[in-house]
Amino acid sequence: MKAKVYVTLKPSVLDPQGKAIHHSVELLGFKQIADVRQGKYFEIALDDSVSEAEAASSIEKIAREVLTNPIIEDYRVEIQT
Repeated sequence: MKAKVYVTLKPSVLDPQGKAIHHSVELLGFKQIADVRQGKYFEIALDDSVSEAEAASSIEKIAREVLTNPIIEDYRVEIQT
């Protein structure tokens, strides 16, 4: 089983790295790009003995307590069996 965790900045948080990327792609000629927001992506391999419910609960806790700063970031978890 594999868990995927997507972490993004909350919409109200400034994203200087996203702005720098946006500026770079504009310099490359991609004028149709309106905005860029950067984030983090994690893949977590889980032991086969873990149930899907246990996996979802554990990964939610890891995402909330370890992988994100809840003041400035949101996260989304996907579990693949």
